Amino acid sequence: MSTGRQHTVAIVDVYAPSVRLARAFADAGHKVIRVQSTVNVPRVYKPGLDESLLREIFGGNIIHDADVSATLDSLSEFSPDAVIAGGECGVELADLLSETLALPTNGTAHSEARRNKFNQVEVLRAAGLRATRQIFVESSEHVRSWHNALGGRVVIKPLRSAGNDGVQFCDDPDESMRAFEAIRDAENIFSVRNEGVVAQEYLVGTEFVVNTVSCESQHRVTDVWRYTKMSANGVADRVSAAVSVPPDHSRYDALTAYAFAVLDALGIQFGPAHLEIMDTAEGPCLVEIGARISGADTAYYAMLAGGESQIEWTIEAYTDPMRFKARSQTPHEVHNHVAMVFLTSPRQGVLRGYPLLAHVEALESFHNQIQIVKPGQPIAVTISDTTEPMMIGLAHPGPSVLERDLLTVHYLDGHGFYDIEMGTA
Repeated sequence: MSTGRQHTVAIVDVYAPSVRLARAFADAGHKVIRVQSTVNVPRVYKPGLDESLLREIFGGNIIHDADVSATLDSLSEFSPDAVIAGGECGVELADLLSETLALPTNGTAHSEARRNKFNQVEVLRAAGLRATRQIFVESSEHVRSWHNALGGRVVIKPLRSAGNDGVQFCDDPDESMRAFEAIRDAENIFSVRNEGVVAQEYLVGTEFVVNTVSCESQHRVTDVWRYTKMSANGVADRVSAAVSVPPDHSRYDALTAYAFAVLDALGIQFGPAHLEIMDTAEGPCLVEIGARISGADTAYYAMLAGGESQIEWTIEAYTDPMRFKARSQTPHEVHNHVAMVFLTSPRQGVLRGYPLLAHVEALESFHNQIQIVKPGQPIAVTISDTTEPMMIGLAHPGPSVLERDLLTVHYLDGHGFYDIEMGTA
């Protein structure tokens, strides 16, 4: 592809996390076609779905109904220059369409492993990379026996899905058995019955996010984040914040080198990827990867921190690869230290208000707040990233100011932060 002309880009599964990407392509003068990988919208995306907004962006809409030939015929009418995955459930279809149409592609050889949490780890192990110990669970007794032999805490999770959907931390074999039985037949956040369950060793360390964009196997790190975690509401290790990590951080080089090796092992040659990596005593180890942009509007906060994000690098990767490769080795800059703070409701009912929000807004590093649950709406006990009531954005040139304010938000975020009429959420 060459720059200076309008490109036609098909994005598979544009929902809330990837609307910003679609809009950015359109704002840059390119034609955007939406492809839905499923006839029905997955339930996780329904609350934030705004079809009127989406109609402003797209020059066409194709609904895939399990007939690949029909979808290819419909898509070919638009003569696309690229097919990109917008969301997790669109990865495999985007790989198939782009490969079949001979467009820039990650191909289908490792496509399934880019979604399958068990297989992606085995691909890394085969490539000689540090990889977690795990099993694909065949039965209740299988996981019970494996946990008993391994000892310690283990993680039980669906074979697919995303975020922390269905993820359970289990301290004894009986817990693991119950977790397997709860997950195996459940419907995941993408409205699909779970296809299997994975049991993995519990990795001890600090968890980081490394977000990247690739172009012809040349990789660019756009932003790195460190998770802070808490145990609350009966949930262990719930992510309570993501804090930006500057390039001079002591673990930055090791994390990014490992991330690039993971991308190569999984055949990610084009487009964005979102890697969650545990930095253990033995070195970085993949938790999981998504071959798509990071969610939670991370791109906005990445721009706030370092003036770049997966959004503009993805556009450049597909519309001006020569410029991408020329710029991809330039040093990353730090403008601000940034944190995305994910609040934790301790009760359910109907929200009347946030009495302590003014104290948060008065903090020196306060940048913005996004109310996911507004006064008058039902509020649930926060046990996952789909039940968070609010997100607070913090930004400041000084890391010590940011750290102080982050801890202050965590201090304020408790029972007193919520005025709730008790009842059923």
